[in-house]
Amino acid sequence: MESALVLDGLTKRFGDFVAVDDLSLRVPRGSIYGFIGPNGAGKTTTIRMVMSIFYPDQGTITVLGDSNPEAVKDRLGYLPEEKGLYKTMKVHEIVSYFGQLKGLDRRTADDRARELLVRYGLGDWLDKKCQALSKGMGQKVQLLGTILHGPELVILDEPFSGLDPVNMDVMRDTILDMRKEGRTVIFSTHVMTQAEEICDYVMMIHRSRKVLDGTIAQVKAQHGRGIRLAFDGDGSAVFDDLQRQGLLASHRDHGREAELFPAAGVADQQVLKALVDRVVVRRFDVSEISLHEVFVRTVKKAGQPIAEEEIEAAKEGLR
Repeated sequence: MESALVLDGLTKRFGDFVAVDDLSLRVPRGSIYGFIGPNGAGKTTTIRMVMSIFYPDQGTITVLGDSNPEAVKDRLGYLPEEKGLYKTMKVHEIVSYFGQLKGLDRRTADDRARELLVRYGLGDWLDKKCQALSKGMGQKVQLLGTILHGPELVILDEPFSGLDPVNMDVMRDTILDMRKEGRTVIFSTHVMTQAEEICDYVMMIHRSRKVLDGTIAQVKAQHGRGIRLAFDGDGSAVFDDLQRQGLLASHRDHGREAELFPAAGVADQQVLKALVDRVVVRRFDVSEISLHEVFVRTVKKAGQPIAEEEIEAAKEGLR
């Protein structure tokens, strides 16, 4: 399959700190590819090297078949993590301006800007100044400016950060629309549920190194099954007790939902029987384990202990 992005042995240092360590990766054209991992893992540094904001100390980058990423910048769309708009510009003007920076003539950029803003529910804000926008609307406007020129490869750094549920759905639908149009989308996130919902492939970075990559199905299949439980009652003591009894190898308690992992040789029905007298079971599904659990297991297997704050960041989307 043809690749939109190829990284080969990519390494970036800042003084003695290695931000990205020997990273190799292929992103298929037309896919949604997630760069996942905790904050500070190296995702943004990798993206900035692809965008020629930083230059690698070692390794090569091939973007859309060109070994010089700067030569294809007009074929890329980039939404950085540090988002911002010119506050006194009108909404349609700034979206048009972004398109003109990528080579569109003014009339084409103006027409496309108005069309996109209307399509994505911002028609009433065309002539309002950007300072009047909410954070979610501002992020939507900047995303439209990112895709106005029809880029082949779109790179979004933490695009869901700070969005309310409604605008998270808009962002998700926009990403899915881009795939339908044949574009390649790369986005970074430290929230596993976002990647699990919409990505075709994921690459996980932990402490500067790639610890896994592949399709969602591939990375989850390596780790067996789990039980998704929805319940009423105080589950924490119950799950701890089942683990002491040897029925569970481990568990993840999220309040009114939990992910349970039976010990070797323990049937799922044994776990269910032990639960029904102690909590009200609302859902009991045997399925693939969550991407969050894959993350935790993969890093532990690599022999790299996870700081508590990193675990909490990865779990953010489960609450």
